[in-house]
Amino acid sequence: MTAHPSPAAFRAHFPALADTVHLASCSQGALSDALTAELFEFQHTIREHGAPWDRWMTKVAEARASFARLIGAAPDDIAVVPSASEGAYQVASTQSWAQRPGLVTTDLEFPSLAHVWLAQQGRGADVRFVPHHDGLVDAEDYAALITGDTRLVSVPLISYANGLRFPVSDVVALAREHGARTFVDAYQGLGVEPVDAAELGCDYLVSGSLKYLLGISGIAFLYVRPGLRDAVSPPLTGWFGRTNPFEFDPRHLDYPEHARRFETGTPSIPSAYGAAAGLSLVHRLDAHHVRDHLRALTGKLQQRLLDAGERLRSPLAEERRGPLVAMADSDPDALAAFLAARRIVCSARGDVLRMSFHYHNDESDLDAVVQAIAEYRASQ
Repeated sequence: MTAHPSPAAFRAHFPALADTVHLASCSQGALSDALTAELFEFQHTIREHGAPWDRWMTKVAEARASFARLIGAAPDDIAVVPSASEGAYQVASTQSWAQRPGLVTTDLEFPSLAHVWLAQQGRGADVRFVPHHDGLVDAEDYAALITGDTRLVSVPLISYANGLRFPVSDVVALAREHGARTFVDAYQGLGVEPVDAAELGCDYLVSGSLKYLLGISGIAFLYVRPGLRDAVSPPLTGWFGRTNPFEFDPRHLDYPEHARRFETGTPSIPSAYGAAAGLSLVHRLDAHHVRDHLRALTGKLQQRLLDAGERLRSPLAEERRGPLVAMADSDPDALAAFLAARRIVCSARGDVLRMSFHYHNDESDLDAVVQAIAEYRASQ
């Protein structure tokens, strides 16, 4: 990796930030020059080559390898899937719940994944939710529900709801002690948080390119620990889930031993171009440096909001806070619309306004959103 760029140098890759404050990386990453160029290149391949499958498959392979390198894995450890939800389904549907029905998740799980887990009840899973206490979940809370009959434990890297950083390594260790597998949803942090799948010791990890990986929707990546065996062959499959997809044999169903057994149909090619673009930018950064930068920004924003009398839902403790600040509001959609009219992009969820940060953000963004929130309160 080349010398780590400054936030200002990184910000230069996002021309729209000249007139827009982007505090919504928890929902959609900001548009970069790299993404614009790659999407144009995708269009160009069709214009010039018609159906250039070799170029498209090369781009999918590039995105897969780039994601693998980001989490310290090998390309064959990664399945390219359309969404984190499908990644979760591929994991859940290949488990057997007969002897070990326990499936432990949390109230702070993103609903899309939680709903996949709940759908396994029809196959015999006993879904148990770890409750939060004042927006926090500790390893001890998981320990109370992980038992000898637990098959799978799901833990987010960062909660979408309030930015809580979960004690993932501790939860993974607890699950391993009971012979349970672990699933990590890294969507709300990967790209601005250092993640090494081998160090975590998790069995599965999923993330997509839409948010902090600075791509677009339609593509996600499922890490599968090498050597894992499925109790049930993937019931959702397709030609990309074969040992050699380009044999085009409709009568023969085989599954590769590596993660690609979880793939289905043709991946979203524009999304693969977008993922490659975003990952190319993320790889220029040192994730530990980025995390420190974001901790400083979120800490300053939280203090300024508290000083203004606002109520926060995100953790105050620096070590428990991820890259977003969640502020309580009676109508966060209206507040988000007020901010958007002033070209400040945030994300409303439930009863909170989420303000999330990437390495391109700086203190001028804090000044803008704090001032705009004060104007909104004065107008009420």
